[in-house]
Amino acid sequence: MEILHSWSENMPGLGPLWLSVKLGLVTTGILILFGTPLAFWLSRTRSHAKTIIEAMVALPIVLPPTVLGFYLLILLGPSGAIGSYWLKLTGETLTFSFGGLVLASILYSMPFVIQPLQNAFESVSRGFVEAAATLGARPLDVFFTVVVPLGARGFLTAAIMGFAHTLGEFGVVLMVGGNIPGQTRVISIAIYDHVEAMEYGQAHALAAMLLVFSFVCMFALYFINRRWRHEH
Repeated sequence: MEILHSWSENMPGLGPLWLSVKLGLVTTGILILFGTPLAFWLSRTRSHAKTIIEAMVALPIVLPPTVLGFYLLILLGPSGAIGSYWLKLTGETLTFSFGGLVLASILYSMPFVIQPLQNAFESVSRGFVEAAATLGARPLDVFFTVVVPLGARGFLTAAIMGFAHTLGEFGVVLMVGGNIPGQTRVISIAIYDHVEAMEYGQAHALAAMLLVFSFVCMFALYFINRRWRHEH
């Protein structure tokens, strides 16, 4: 990250790339940290609320990004329920800031992290969990010593999908973050700017980077999953 940040300072054209990578890492890290308990609960609960929560988590998959971005803009704006409180607390606005981008990205990339984690946890046999509990292991110990190792492939899938999806966002980040160089101008926005200015060479360079990166992510994901199935 330090190398990429240094390059972005010396080569202004790489600024949006650095900002996108930073956004992807922060968003994915937060989603895995706070999404893991939710994914585990969804994989084990029999609550009637499960279907509602699953639908809410999956909503960004089918909801147009501009719709989500529009409501987030209202909610996070200086007069919004969250934005007004944040403004009083910090003296800064959430909209058109990196913090606002992170919050919007968390909501938009949520299904791409939580669903793989939930699927991984559901694939862990209850027999292993019950056996560990029978031997006297505490629930937290069972989770970290049994569930997490057996669901490691789900964490890898969640990290790759969450990071790649965040890097490719456009509608949500444009609505919530706008286009402020060095603060909210991520790579997808930069591509749009270059196309509008008919700077197709610069647009092609950035788009090609995203295309290659997306292919490498998908190839790695399928390759790892295929090897895992053969080994197990």
